[in-house]
Amino acid sequence: MTKMLTAVLMGAGLALTPAAAFADSGDSPVLQRIDERGTVNVGHRETSIPFAYLDDSGTPIGYTIDVCMKIVDAIGEQLGRDDLEVNLVPVTGQTRIALMANGTIDLECGSTTNNLTRQRQVAYLPTTFITGTKIAVAEDNDATSLDEMEGMILGVSSGTTNEKTVKAYIEDKGLDVRIQEFKDHAQAWLAMETQRIDAYASDDVLLFGLISKAK
Repeated sequence: MTKMLTAVLMGAGLALTPAAAFADSGDSPVLQRIDERGTVNVGHRETSIPFAYLDDSGTPIGYTIDVCMKIVDAIGEQLGRDDLEVNLVPVTGQTRIALMANGTIDLECGSTTNNLTRQRQVAYLPTTFITGTKIAVAEDNDATSLDEMEGMILGVSSGTTNEKTVKAYIEDKGLDVRIQEFKDHAQAWLAMETQRIDAYASDDVLLFGLISKAK
């Protein structure tokens, strides 16, 4: 069993991050690229429940996956073609922005916070969800906030705003809390279930998603 601790900081909104707005295709190098190759490369997360994750058969599903497919339809209409193929590319918190910036993916469906630093590299659609950084711990852990986690190990996903948030909070408060970074939510959650870390920090909605699938 797991439980949620109090929020550390309210986070910014979650948003899809398309590499180009729906301008005229002649003005958009991304739309030109899609038109030339006939394929939309869609980056997706694999464990960001309920936004983008894999079902039991390994197929990407979720709320932002559905939104992305609507965007692909709109791209096809914009380009005047109905034969666009979709290439689904797995991404992580560390790779998603970089892969979009270098053109590997054309848009990303997952749970990516909209902030000023990322806006220098990618464009965002309107915010789709507001959330905040919270922490999940095992049911038998008596900690009720990050301040009560002295001497414990806190897991975070690399490249996320949650990682920056909790590190800043720990430094500001001078807490004796060790941070351990993981590639994705599933890896961190397994570490907590096997008692290699004491807690995991992420967006509250993602933690509820992980709890819903927990053993």
